[in-house]
Amino acid sequence: MEVILREEIGKLGRRGDVVKVASGYARNYLLPNRLAVAATEGNKKIVEQERQAHLRRDAKEASDAGELGKLLGSAEVTIAQKAGENDQLFGSVTATDISVALEKQGYTIDRRKVHLEEPIKTLGDFKVSVRLHRDVTVEVPVHVVKDE
Repeated sequence: MEVILREEIGKLGRRGDVVKVASGYARNYLLPNRLAVAATEGNKKIVEQERQAHLRRDAKEASDAGELGKLLGSAEVTIAQKAGENDQLFGSVTATDISVALEKQGYTIDRRKVHLEEPIKTLGDFKVSVRLHRDVTVEVPVHVVKDE
């Protein structure tokens, strides 16, 4: 069965692509969840209009993220945590902690956009990437200091 994708689906295709899938997959998953529509001429025109609107919206989001990235590039985050011997933290610094610290500085960043390989568990200086858009990623310096 041929369908037109309305959303990007991993290993299947991008928005607006015409793909051939099993009819059960289309009937039971793609069509009910509005991830795809049947490949008819009328639907092709509608999906093309939606894709153009999505591209315009995506371009605006990318430019906004670029501007925020320039502002965020000069920001530094200092987080005070209780630490024991050998500079080991009691607990850890997570993406949520970094997001809250950025919010105190006036930047509203969702915690899911802060990418840490693993939580920070020692004192020191770290570089943390903040992915504002799929094309815009900013490195933010994070200083973890001992809480007195």
